[in-house]
Amino acid sequence: MAIFMMLKKILDTGMVSEMPVPTDLPACHDEQLLQSRICEVFGRAVAIRHVDTGSCNACELEINALSGPHYNIEGVGVTFVASPRHADVLLVTGPVTRHMESALMAAWEAMPAPKWVVAVGDCTGHDSLFGENYAVHGKLAEILPVNVMVTGCPPSPANILRGILACFQGTMTIKHVD
Repeated sequence: MAIFMMLKKILDTGMVSEMPVPTDLPACHDEQLLQSRICEVFGRAVAIRHVDTGSCNACELEINALSGPHYNIEGVGVTFVASPRHADVLLVTGPVTRHMESALMAAWEAMPAPKWVVAVGDCTGHDSLFGENYAVHGKLAEILPVNVMVTGCPPSPANILRGILACFQGTMTIKHVD
């Protein structure tokens, strides 16, 4: 039953990476302004550590699209790093499986303060197809303090970028990016 629901969702959503870049993104308007805002908040470029806690990899495909020339997030000072010790933002995808919970906590604890958590996709939040069961812990917000929630299955690269940029606005409440 869950497989049919997932297949229906895939067919209904289609390919979201192929959409044109929206003009309301700060990166499209003024890259220098965005770079100065990032330096204001972080004092340097922002480093992101991505942790997949059991996703179907649809969100990862959209995150990979951000690194291409179409969105050019590295051009404005947003980079992905291999070590959580170098990260400012923890980008989490997928339902938190019981086997990945300890690795996620280890990544969180290794990050220096200040640190932000961006939950990407419906699986990390309230609309999870998997729910809570013997293999899945449940919502990410029950484990870590989530700052930004990017909804969608999968969310478009533009919405993921909006979620990452929402960290720079200085508020520490959960924001939903649709």
